[in-house]
Amino acid sequence: MRQVAARCLAEILPFIALSIREVLELMPLSIVDDLEEVRLRLNRPLAVRLNQEEFFLDRNGGTSPLISGAYTVSQDDLQKTVQLISQGSLYAFEEEFRQGFLTLPGGHRVGLAGRAVLEGGSLKTLKEIGSLNFRIARAVPGSARPLLPYVLNLRRARPYHTLIVSPPCAGKTTMLRDLVRFISYGIPELHFPALTVGIVDERCELASCRQGVPQHDLGPRVDVLDHCPKAEGMVMLLRSMAPQVIATDEIGRAGDVTAIWEMVHTGVSVLTTVHASSWIELKERPHLRELIDSKVFQRYVFLSRRKGPGTIEGVWDEQHQLVTIAN
Repeated sequence: MRQVAARCLAEILPFIALSIREVLELMPLSIVDDLEEVRLRLNRPLAVRLNQEEFFLDRNGGTSPLISGAYTVSQDDLQKTVQLISQGSLYAFEEEFRQGFLTLPGGHRVGLAGRAVLEGGSLKTLKEIGSLNFRIARAVPGSARPLLPYVLNLRRARPYHTLIVSPPCAGKTTMLRDLVRFISYGIPELHFPALTVGIVDERCELASCRQGVPQHDLGPRVDVLDHCPKAEGMVMLLRSMAPQVIATDEIGRAGDVTAIWEMVHTGVSVLTTVHASSWIELKERPHLRELIDSKVFQRYVFLSRRKGPGTIEGVWDEQHQLVTIAN
């Protein structure tokens, strides 16, 4: 894990202004191991997020409890960093700026905040960037392996319709990504064949495509539609790529539910996720209640951070019966 953390940091450093890069390179391994985000805010302290807590960094790469002791991000720092992430051409990344984020090699994301430029009442782009948030993307190959006997229908050689449920930052996207990877490669030890998977990546987090290429290993049999609303994307992929499995992240809107019904009725297996911490919270999601009551999902995987992100609390079937215990 330490090598993975160091590699992830090395992948984002070339896109950060040199003065801040030098501070980050001084961080001790204890910080690097838990690094989730690096935040640059104009005229405010350089900050990092570790285990869901934010800390300021001083010039020596150590955490500082005081604002006065922290490194202050300058206008020059921000401007140089924006130039680096946009490769010197803001026009080429206008769509990414309109979306409020862009993807770096390795699947890491940079969130942006600044002055909104409107055109016809709609957001056209962002200017005068005042905040940048580098979010570290860590794939965890093998994280979904404990789930395989429970979410795969070995007799039909298809995955069950599966909903991964977790609170924010508890590993649901990472778990879904690894499940897709297993299915795309095939699982010889379970005599499970490789299947084609269509991915609708509305927020560019699941595949994290950059110039059309997924930045995570999703296997050889995936087709990705990114920056596309989930409802439209699922139907589009169904018609254009004829997937055997559809995967998408964070469902919740009425249109998502309609599209999932169409997938189910055409024989496509659905793998998706939702934010919730319990059955009670899940059933309070108004549009999802229809799918739950209709027993569309055959498996519910609940995750938490109890032992770190990706802790499997249990797998339940469509009757809400536990099929495996927590890890």
